[in-house]
Amino acid sequence: MKALTICQPYPHLILIGEKHVENRTWPTRYRGPLAIHAGKSRQWLEDGDEERAEAMGRPLVFGAIVATCTLADCLRIVDIENGIFDDKYPQLRNRAHCFGPWCWVLTNVKPLPAPVPWRGAQGLFDVPLFEPEAAYA
Repeated sequence: MKALTICQPYPHLILIGEKHVENRTWPTRYRGPLAIHAGKSRQWLEDGDEERAEAMGRPLVFGAIVATCTLADCLRIVDIENGIFDDKYPQLRNRAHCFGPWCWVLTNVKPLPAPVPWRGAQGLFDVPLFEPEAAYA
């Protein structure tokens, strides 16, 4: 299974259904199952992010795989802004977390019952396939 490291608080926002796009500076041709790895960096955190997550009952996790999803598409932000994908992804045009320049559309997000500590990497990297019966029991 492919995996992608994403810095907090964005994996958290993906888990709670607020973020359906991962923004990257590079495109990918890969489509299919994807593990979401929450990186160790705290560079993108704002004051209060950790406290808000804790109050929601889902504390921020660092250095672990926290979910699986499907990487459904990889779209240019200019095409989204021009309405080219309005029929297929009407929710993207006005999303708060859709900046691009490349928007990786994530669907079928399934949080793991417990984070799996894992070392992240740049780009897409391989991890063992998480069996649905074991991962979501």
